[in-house]
Amino acid sequence: MREGGPSAGRLVALICTAQVLAQVGAYTWPALLPEFIPLWDLDYSEAGWITATFYLAYMLSVPILVTLTDRIDPRRVYLFGVGCTILGHLMFAFLADGFWSATLSRAVAGMGWAGTYMTGLKLLADRVDGKLLSRAVTGHAASLGISGALSFVIAGGFADIWGWRGAFVAAAGCAVAAWLIAALFAPKQPSRATTERWSWALFDFRPVFKNRSALAYSIGYCFHTWEMGAMRGWAVAFLAYIALRDGVETSFFGPTVIATAMALFGTWASVGGNELSIRLGRRRLIRLAMAGSMICALAVGFLGAFNYSLAASLVVLYGMVIWLDSSSLTAGAAGSADPQRRGATLAVHSMLGYGGGFVGPIMVGWILDLAGGPSHMAWGLAFGHVALAMLAARIAFTWLRPKGLEGDRPR
Repeated sequence: MREGGPSAGRLVALICTAQVLAQVGAYTWPALLPEFIPLWDLDYSEAGWITATFYLAYMLSVPILVTLTDRIDPRRVYLFGVGCTILGHLMFAFLADGFWSATLSRAVAGMGWAGTYMTGLKLLADRVDGKLLSRAVTGHAASLGISGALSFVIAGGFADIWGWRGAFVAAAGCAVAAWLIAALFAPKQPSRATTERWSWALFDFRPVFKNRSALAYSIGYCFHTWEMGAMRGWAVAFLAYIALRDGVETSFFGPTVIATAMALFGTWASVGGNELSIRLGRRRLIRLAMAGSMICALAVGFLGAFNYSLAASLVVLYGMVIWLDSSSLTAGAAGSADPQRRGATLAVHSMLGYGGGFVGPIMVGWILDLAGGPSHMAWGLAFGHVALAMLAARIAFTWLRPKGLEGDRPR
């Protein structure tokens, strides 16, 4: 059933609110990373693996969870995902005491993300009409951007008051509120399993990979999440390194505050980027964003490491460039999908995207260790590798020649 008008608008607001609450603790770990490295005697590769495990669990879970929404009520999958999010935060708060326990806790949280992110989007895609879909996707992405931004500053604030365990308990409490909103107010949808014969062909993704237009947007999203994972996972540690090295006082503009600003301005850029893509052309906007990412990735590491103020400014600027094409890529994949395989298409989109999100943080940690630990050159190389990844993304996106969406200016 697809709807337009006020009821569809209320559904968008409902799901977006739940998404903010469900994922407001998603980046509590990277926000507190500088504290955990000495606390648990982690090397940078281990820290990168803990960060990346969140994305690995997402990547492995999302093809199953999101594809199931083509047959069963997405609301049921969404509630399962939020439940995993709650469990993951509580496991970290009460059980984590080193590398392996932290990795397991973040894996459960990553499974929760897989059951909420694209399933929430599927709830909207199935219930709103084409005219509202692009803006609904943008609003959905904005809610996730807001929650990700707040994750940094909320984690830092609660950790200062109640310690790092208290920060994870607070994140779990917000996710409980999201579960209640979805359980009590999200409308149920009829299950196709009652009218269509069940078949393992549901998980046949070959038709999705044959859709060159949707695949182009998904590959672009893979590299987009690669750089997003690298920045979200390591921005606080990068800024903390510079502040400590130079003895900079960061009471008001500390690393978690700057990371929050990065994500908030990035969310604004994501919303604005989707509107720009409608007017300038979706494909043109995405190509411009990829080119900007190459420049910013090099600038953050090689120039930003000179001093804290410059680093903070470049991190915020880079965040805006990273998020500029976020909604455009996801809306492009959703809009290019066969309606009967939209869940499977979004599953592949997420799987490819968070495959990149898995690699990005690991690569930064691995390069830092390979370079002998944090230094000006090490950070330059660590963030500089993202520029090469984005070059590959631009080549692949251009070669696949994706289609624009209805209402986009053709470019």
